[in-house]
Amino acid sequence: MAPLLLQLAGLGAALLASALILISFVAFITATEMPDLHRHEQEKFFLNARGQKETLPSIWDSPTKQLSVVVPSYNEEKRLPVMMDEALSYLEKRQKQDPTFTYEVIVVDDGSKDQTSEVAFKYCQKYGSDKVRVITLVKNRGKGGAIRMGIFSSRGEKILMADADGATKFPDVEKLEKGLNDLQPWPGQMAIACGSRAHLEKESIAQRSYFRTLLMYGFHFLVWFLCVKGIRDTQCGFKLLTREAASRTFSSLHIERWAFDVELLYIAQFFKIPIAEIAVNWTEIEGSKLVPFWSWLQMGKDLLFIRLRYLTGAWRLQQPRKVN
Repeated sequence: MAPLLLQLAGLGAALLASALILISFVAFITATEMPDLHRHEQEKFFLNARGQKETLPSIWDSPTKQLSVVVPSYNEEKRLPVMMDEALSYLEKRQKQDPTFTYEVIVVDDGSKDQTSEVAFKYCQKYGSDKVRVITLVKNRGKGGAIRMGIFSSRGEKILMADADGATKFPDVEKLEKGLNDLQPWPGQMAIACGSRAHLEKESIAQRSYFRTLLMYGFHFLVWFLCVKGIRDTQCGFKLLTREAASRTFSSLHIERWAFDVELLYIAQFFKIPIAEIAVNWTEIEGSKLVPFWSWLQMGKDLLFIRLRYLTGAWRLQQPRKVN
């Protein structure tokens, strides 16, 4: 019996090793180059409040604002106004209390099929194009791709990623700013503060099915095992980066869809950029684009391929590239 068990164990190990080699080979040969950083001609401009075209700035220019807020939006005509009203109310109040505080909000319409751009442009008309700008992408790139296009057009010393659904209370940006400042001195002026919902995990588990809870724990394990150590919640869409950290990480990003946050933090840890994880107030908002099972399956595959592609050299990290 014992020899048979040893033979079966050996066979299982051989099959596992063969499967890993095969998956690594598939990951290597299917690895695409870094997504094209080139903009379509109409993505090089934004419309000012009078409806006139103006050239977008570049992240490689010197900053002229203290804070840039990048809001990726895909078919968000219904949810976007709630988020924008809260964000702009906070930002305007803060500016009145401190006239030296300057900001901009960049809404990136990720190839929406509804009136997202039109809804966002009303805020540009109300507050002026120096404070609110709308970038309309020619085609859907995915959340990570949309954020990257917004970041590359930003003017802020610090750049905040904020979801269009308004799930995170916007004033919590102050918590991220404190977390970022606590990381000083910043090596190469680079640092990242990640909003986190990890403290809400027990409450969320009570409201989820066993299947969704299992998927969540499985995803967290894969993130920790394959890519990112020390960050409990990689997927919260509320992240604050210094300008230098944003240009370094997003210039090296390959993943443009749901798992982009994980690769972003993987890149940050590779470059030894300090990261703070900060608890934020968060409420689940209806209308999520995630399809529970299939989206988690896709993200699981992306996590495995991220790790394998970097290990096999299909992807390499290098200095930032400028966008045309």
